Amino acid sequence: MASSAAAGFLGRAGSGNTSSMRGLVQFIADLRNARARDLEEKRINKELANIRQKFKDGNLNGYHKKKYVCKLLYIYILGWNVDFGHLEAVNLISANKYSEKQIGYLAVTLFLHEQHDLLHLVVNSIRKDLMDHNELFNCLALHAIANVGGREMGEALSGDVHQLLISPTSKSFVKKKAALTLLRLYRKYPAIVQQEWAERIISLMDDPDMGVTLSVTSLVMALAQDQPDQYKGAYVKAAQRLKRTVVDNDISPDYLYYKVPCPWIQVKLLRLMQYFAPSEDSFVRGVIRESLQQILHEAMLMPKNVQQNNAQNAVLFEAINLVIHLDDEHELMVQISSRLGKFIQSRETNVRYLGLEAMTHLAARAETLEPIKRHQNIIMGSLRDRDISVRRKGLDLLYSMCDPTNSQPIVNELLKYLESADFAIREEMVLKIAILTEKYATDIQWYVDISLRLIAMAGDHVSDEVWQRVIQIVTNNEELQVYAAQNILRYLKAETCHETLVKIGGYLLGEFGHLIADTKGSSPIEQFLALQHKMQGSSSSSRAILLSCFVKFINLFPEIKPQLLHVFSAYSHTLDSELQQRACEYQALATLPTDDMLRTVCDEMPAFPERMSALLSRLHSKNATTSDKRTYIVGGKDANADAKENQIAQATGLKRSMTTAADGTRSPTASTPKVITNGAASPKLNGSSSHDLEGLISSVSSTTAPNFASAAHLSPGWEPGYRRLLFSSEGVLYEDAQIQVGLRSEYRGAMGCLIIYFTNRSTSAIASFTTTLDNPNPTSHLRIDTKAIPDSNIHAQEQVQQTTMFEAKTVFQLPPTIRISYLAGALQALTLKLPVVVHKYMERTDLSAGDFFKRWRQIGGAPREFQQIFHIPHGKMADDVWIKRILEGFGWGVLRGVDPNERNIVGAGVCHTSGGKLGCLLRLEPNGQSQSYRITIRATDEAVPPVLGRMMEETFAQA
Repeated sequence: MASSAAAGFLGRAGSGNTSSMRGLVQFIADLRNARARDLEEKRINKELANIRQKFKDGNLNGYHKKKYVCKLLYIYILGWNVDFGHLEAVNLISANKYSEKQIGYLAVTLFLHEQHDLLHLVVNSIRKDLMDHNELFNCLALHAIANVGGREMGEALSGDVHQLLISPTSKSFVKKKAALTLLRLYRKYPAIVQQEWAERIISLMDDPDMGVTLSVTSLVMALAQDQPDQYKGAYVKAAQRLKRTVVDNDISPDYLYYKVPCPWIQVKLLRLMQYFAPSEDSFVRGVIRESLQQILHEAMLMPKNVQQNNAQNAVLFEAINLVIHLDDEHELMVQISSRLGKFIQSRETNVRYLGLEAMTHLAARAETLEPIKRHQNIIMGSLRDRDISVRRKGLDLLYSMCDPTNSQPIVNELLKYLESADFAIREEMVLKIAILTEKYATDIQWYVDISLRLIAMAGDHVSDEVWQRVIQIVTNNEELQVYAAQNILRYLKAETCHETLVKIGGYLLGEFGHLIADTKGSSPIEQFLALQHKMQGSSSSSRAILLSCFVKFINLFPEIKPQLLHVFSAYSHTLDSELQQRACEYQALATLPTDDMLRTVCDEMPAFPERMSALLSRLHSKNATTSDKRTYIVGGKDANADAKENQIAQATGLKRSMTTAADGTRSPTASTPKVITNGAASPKLNGSSSHDLEGLISSVSSTTAPNFASAAHLSPGWEPGYRRLLFSSEGVLYEDAQIQVGLRSEYRGAMGCLIIYFTNRSTSAIASFTTTLDNPNPTSHLRIDTKAIPDSNIHAQEQVQQTTMFEAKTVFQLPPTIRISYLAGALQALTLKLPVVVHKYMERTDLSAGDFFKRWRQIGGAPREFQQIFHIPHGKMADDVWIKRILEGFGWGVLRGVDPNERNIVGAGVCHTSGGKLGCLLRLEPNGQSQSYRITIRATDEAVPPVLGRMMEETFAQA
C-alpha cells in the first residue's frame, strides 16, 4: 500500500503524463511484484548500478535526469539508502521546465537537511525562482525554504520571501505560502524576521483575501507572543477584522463553514487579542464587545448539526477566554459564568476539557472564586474522568481555585487521588500539593503531616525541590521543629520507608534530634538505630547525609559515641571515595583530644536566606516550551498579578533555581547536608511576604523593539504644522502629495478633544489605513481614549476623521505622537507630534496687584519656581503686541498695571487637571542691553514651572 501511494505521488510529480516515463513505471511495477525482500533488494541494487553509470557517462537531457532522480526518490521513500545522485537532483532546480524543476525541489527537500554541504549551491537558484514572474516557481522555492531552510539560507533569502509577501503584484496563494514560510523560519531562527517589517506585516491583516489574512494572522500571532510592543498595532486590526467577519458578515461564501463565518480566523483573532493588555480606548472596546455579544448570541441557538456545533464551540471558548482576559466586561462575564458550569458536565470530552480550561483561566483573573466554588464537587470528580487530558485540566483548576476556605478538602482530595493517579502527572500533582499545603497552612501540625504523608505516598515522584523545601521551612520555623522531628522518626521506625524520607530524617534529626531526646521512644540510641537500619538500602547521597547526621550526634549525644565511631570505621574502608573521605574526616574530628573543633563544626545551621521558592518555577517550566503560549499562569489571581512579567517568563522559559544538597555535604565543616534553595518559609508559617513561594524568577535579556510611533521617529516636515497649532485650535498639521492631516481641538477643564482629519489627496484609494497613538507619559499623568477611528480603506479625494480624548490627570511633560501608515502601492508611514501640551489646559485669570503679589509670596521660591534668562530675536524686544500674543497663546492672562516696574510683564493662569486646579504666576523682566528677558514662573505644583518654562523658552527661540 505504501508503494502504491508513493508511486501515485511520484506519478503526479512527473510531467503530468506518467506513461511517458515507462522506465519509472516498469521499475515501480517490478518492485511491487517482488515477493521477497531479497528479490526487491536485488532489483534495487541493479537499478542503482544502472543509474550510477548513467550519471557517470553524463550527456543526459533534462527528461532522463528527471526520470533517474524519480527512481532514486522512490528508492529513498521505500527506506533504502541513496548516497549518490544528490548533485544531479540539485541541478534540476535550474531547469526551465516546471516538471523537471518540481522533481529537483522534491529531491532537495527529501535528500538534503539544514547542514548539508550541497545546500549552499541551491541558494542562488532558489532566489532566482523567488524573483521570477512565474507564481508556480515562486511556490516551489517557498516550499523548499520552509522544509530545509537553515540559518544561512534563511538569512540569505528571508528578504526575498518578505518581498513576495508584501508585493502588490503577488497572487494570493503566493502570499499565503510566503507568510507561512516566514512563520516556519521564525520558529526556528527568530532573528531572521527583521523588526522593521512589523508594520508592513500587520497591514496585510486587512488583505481582502481571507486566506492571506488567515496565514498572516498565524505569523503575527507567533511574532506578537515574543514582541508584544512591536506588534501592538495588530490589536486594533484584529478587533476590526473580527467585527467585519462576525457582525458585518463581510466574508466570501467560500469561507462559510456550516453557516459559521470562517471559524479559523475568528479563533486566531480572539487569541491574538489576548496577547496584549486590554485596550483603554472606548471605541476599540466597543468594537470588541459588539463582536463578543454576537458570538455569544449565535452560540445560544444550539445547532443540531455536529460540524456547526463544533465550529461554534471552538469560537465560543476562545471568546470566553477573551472576555476573561478583558476582566471588566461584567455583563459578558455573568453570561459566561453560568455557561461554564454546564460545559464541565457535558457528555462530550472536548467540551468538558475546554470548559475546565476556561474555568482555570477565570480562576486566574476573577476577583472572587465563588461562581467556581459552586461546582467544586463536579471539578473534583473530573480527576477520575476517563480521559487523561480532562484529568489534567481538573487538576489545574483545583490548584487555581484553592483558597483558605477550601484548601484542606482540596488537598485531601488530591492526596486521595494521588494513590491511583497516572504516573505521567504524579510529579506535577506532588508539586501542586506541596505548594498549596505551604501556601494555605494555618496549622503547623497539618503542614508537617501533609508534607510527610505526601512524600511517603509519592515516593520516586517527589522532586528534590519538594523535600528540600520541607527542610527549609522546618529550619526557619522553631515551632515546627519538635513536631517534625517526632513525626519523621515515626516514619523511620516503620518497616518500609522511602529514601526521600530517610534524607529528611538525616537532616532533621541531626539538627533537632536533641529536642526530642527526652521523649519516650525518641532516645539517642533509638534515633541512631532507626537511621542505621535504613542506611544499608540507601543510595550514596543518602548515606552521605546520614554520616553528617552521625557526626552531629557525637556532639549532641556523647553516650552513643562508640556506636557512631564504629560506623565511621566501617565506612572508612568502603569503595565509594566520597563516603570513604567523609567517614575518615568525621572519625578524625571525633577522636581529637578536645571537643572544641567538633563543637565549632557541628554548630547549629543558620536559618535559610529568604529567597523565592523554586517550586512554582519548576511547575511552570513544564509548560514553557509550547509553541502557543498561554496568556495566563495556572494559579490564582496572585500568580497572575503582573501579567507582563508572566508573559516574559513564559516566553523565555522559567528556569530552575534550586541546587541540590550533594555539594553542601562535601566540606568537613558542614556537619549536616546544607540544602541550598531559593525559597523562604511559608508566609503563614513565618510571616514573610505572601509571594515568597510564588515568585517567578526569569533573567530576560532581550533587545527593545523600535517604537515607530514614538517621537524618536518623527517624519521630516512635522514641525511647522505642530508649531502653528501650539497656539491655534484648528489647522493643518501635515500635508504632502498623498495625504493631508488636519485637526480641530477643544479643551474644557482637564479634558481635551482632538478631531483629526485625514484626506486622501491622491487619485487612487489607499488601503490598510492605520493610526497608532503613542503616549510617552505615564497613564497616571495623561490618559488617552480614542472614541472613533477611520476605516482601513479611504477612497480617492475622501476625508475621514478620528476623535480622541486627552485627560490631564496631572501635569505631563511630553506631547503624544501619532503614527499613520497606509498602503499606496508600497507601505507609507508618518510619525507626527500632536500639539497636546500642558498650556492647552491653561485658563487665563485676572488678579489685582495685591492678590498677585500675595500669592507670589505664598508660593515662594524653589522647588515651585522656574527662572531662566533667554534672548529675544532681533527687533522683537520692544514689540509688546508680539510678546502678549505669545503669552496669551500659552494661556496666560496678561495683567496691566500690576508690577511696579512698568517694563515688566506679569501674567496669571490656572492649569486644569483631574486632580484639581493649579495656580500659575508669570513675571517677565526685560534687559534691553543684552536683548534678553528673565522669565520667572511660580505655581502651586512644583511640576508646572519647569514644563511651562522650557516650552516658552523654546517658543521664543524658534520665533
